[in-house]
Amino acid sequence: MNTKICHLTSVHIIDDIRIVKECTSLAANGFDVTLIACGDSAFEDMKNGVKRISLYVPVKNRLQRMIKRTKAVKQRAFQLNADIYHFHDPELMPLGLKLKKRNKLVICDVHEDFPLNILTKDWIPCILRHFIAGIMRFYEQKIAANYDAIISVTPQIVDRFKKVNEISFLITNYPILNDKSKMILEEKVSNTFCYAGTIEPLRMIHSIIQAMELVPDARFLLAGEISNEYLDKLKKLPGWRNVIFLGLIPYQQVLSLYSKSVFGIVIENYHPVNYNNEGSLGITKLFEFMQAGLPVICSDFILYKEIVSTYKCGITVNPTNIYEIVEAINYLFKNPVEAKKMGENGQRAVRQKYNWTTQEKVLIAMYEKLSLGL
Repeated sequence: MNTKICHLTSVHIIDDIRIVKECTSLAANGFDVTLIACGDSAFEDMKNGVKRISLYVPVKNRLQRMIKRTKAVKQRAFQLNADIYHFHDPELMPLGLKLKKRNKLVICDVHEDFPLNILTKDWIPCILRHFIAGIMRFYEQKIAANYDAIISVTPQIVDRFKKVNEISFLITNYPILNDKSKMILEEKVSNTFCYAGTIEPLRMIHSIIQAMELVPDARFLLAGEISNEYLDKLKKLPGWRNVIFLGLIPYQQVLSLYSKSVFGIVIENYHPVNYNNEGSLGITKLFEFMQAGLPVICSDFILYKEIVSTYKCGITVNPTNIYEIVEAINYLFKNPVEAKKMGENGQRAVRQKYNWTTQEKVLIAMYEKLSLGL
């Protein structure tokens, strides 16, 4: 039997790297894969063996997104009548239960620590954040016990879910080894570094820009999606004059951005809940920098420190200490030979260990085991 699989997301773009990697690997291993997502236009096509369905659901705010896009994805999911459903957003957790009632196999893909992230959301009143985060964590743990499998990106998150669902797997966002990992480097731009990804307070972009005030000759290439509120705050910082903001750009332009940069930076904030732990948000970006041959500056979470210290591919800093960030930036600028060596070490680590091939094996084995129960 050709197992029919449906990946669902109402939040992520149809080209989300993690989702694309999973769908493409499944299709390459003989599964019938469909991806349903929401986008700027409605279309259906085939790409890398994956049937892609883009739903056009215009929304004006977050509440509409959560209601209207979730409803649209739900309706299309039911129409598809797949054997296994694999969803990627907290908003779709209730849908997972409804699919279980229809005797479908359901996989929950936890991209990040969502309850923790609630504590950083500016659009939620401060007085309500801890309450909402606590409710969400309780609900998330309770409902997860009903799914056929849970997968996530860090050992800490997986361990948390294993307490309620033993069928929990670690599938990390390691990069795919292909020609892009051997990209031709453009000429480096002196005193230039970069970040490309989601731009939000938890990623501490404001701290990086504050550090720029003490490194006046540096240039920070910044690209990604950002709320108008946070962008307005960043533009008011004196260090913004040293920022080249590119907005949301295609992946090929991101690779060009990496090529021009001396190093990449990805830091996350400490919080009492996750102090000394995962650093789950930036792990994908860390591996992207390593794959591109860039030394990295990252938060000194245990997960990051283990990678950076083992392979000597960058510098870890306290993300709340502006002076540590400044010191790390200056060190990499003033020691180009050492910075180049760090970049080479990181690229070697990706080739040897931190690549998608290792994670693909876990994904396929999990799906093959689930398929036996159909």
